[in-house]
Amino acid sequence: MNMTDETPTKNNPDATRNWGHNTRLLHGALSRTPFGETSEALFLTSGFVYESAEQAAATFTGDVEHYQYSRFGNPTVDALQDRLALLEGAEACIATSTGMGAVSSALLAQVKTGERIVASRALFGSCYWIVDQLLPRYGIEAIFVDGHDLAAWEQALSQPTSAVLLESPSNPMLDVLDIESIAALAHKAGAVVMVDNAFASPIGQQPLQLGADVVIYSCTKHIDGQGRVLGGAVLGSAKWIKDVLQPFTRNTGNALSPFNAWVMLKGLETLKLRVDAMAANAAAVADFLAESPAIGFVRYPGRADHPQHALATRQMKNGGSLIAFEVKGGRENAFRVLNALTLIAISNNLGDARSLATHPATTTHMRVAPEARAQLGITEGAIRLSVGLEDPADLIADLKTALATLS
Repeated sequence: MNMTDETPTKNNPDATRNWGHNTRLLHGALSRTPFGETSEALFLTSGFVYESAEQAAATFTGDVEHYQYSRFGNPTVDALQDRLALLEGAEACIATSTGMGAVSSALLAQVKTGERIVASRALFGSCYWIVDQLLPRYGIEAIFVDGHDLAAWEQALSQPTSAVLLESPSNPMLDVLDIESIAALAHKAGAVVMVDNAFASPIGQQPLQLGADVVIYSCTKHIDGQGRVLGGAVLGSAKWIKDVLQPFTRNTGNALSPFNAWVMLKGLETLKLRVDAMAANAAAVADFLAESPAIGFVRYPGRADHPQHALATRQMKNGGSLIAFEVKGGRENAFRVLNALTLIAISNNLGDARSLATHPATTTHMRVAPEARAQLGITEGAIRLSVGLEDPADLIADLKTALATLS
């Protein structure tokens, strides 16, 4: 719902379909108040007032469109949701307080006691915990499969299933899954297919076009992409968002702050410029790492030696901004390299304008059992590198110096 004066953009959605990403990110779903501000207005308000008691009553019954409370809706948050939906090609979007808030809300809104979920084994640590630990507490059967094994997906989806959850590329080893084939199998089982697209970003991949039903983002990553605020988003059909997800988020309070929404709107304006540049930098850094004798392996979807490179080329518009690589010599040498970096910071965040590196086995995936980490290929020497906007020559020089400490 929009209480502000609408621009011709909002009144003529057909015009936006022919716009490129950069134009959509600046002008798509743009609303202005009567003051005619250039930048979107920031509505820092918890509640809203009514002209009469009758208007308030009609608002609560749904007979009148009017903002009630910022947990239910806010003009700034709506602006972010509308622009994300336009960018993703989705009918509707709900923004949440964090990326994990988006994942947990989507799952808990969809799956009920007695039902089942099938998930790829290659998930972010907290996502893995939700499927492996939390959902079974509520009587929900959770099945993990090797994401690359379509036969395993087919077997797991041979009986009715409520939801499928997967990441592609996955965190942290950058496995690329066949979204289209998995979605076809899942739909036969009656499942809603949810794809966490945070690693690729909406610029690098659009899962709805590949058959997914729901797309999930940690907006903290590329969408803000400058280390400022937390936020998440869930996108899908208008019916699923309104009938399934919205009652859950409204009543459980998983709402995004208007200020964070406004910051993310500013982040969207440069999203494509940043993601394209970061992907180009990551490709150069990955090529350098692959030539180092100190490196055991390099996983980057844009390289021909990635196990699913052909699939990545079909699904993704670029190789992304993340690299996974192994330092020979295990944890001790991985830590030595991380501690020797001077430009690249040690941080478990990703998708940032600044390059960040982390050791998944002791940070993002420390609570995943060792045997499960081994199945995912997360070795003690593995490092996840999120490549930023620095000059690639400077990033390569920093890594070269750090790797030289192993000699």
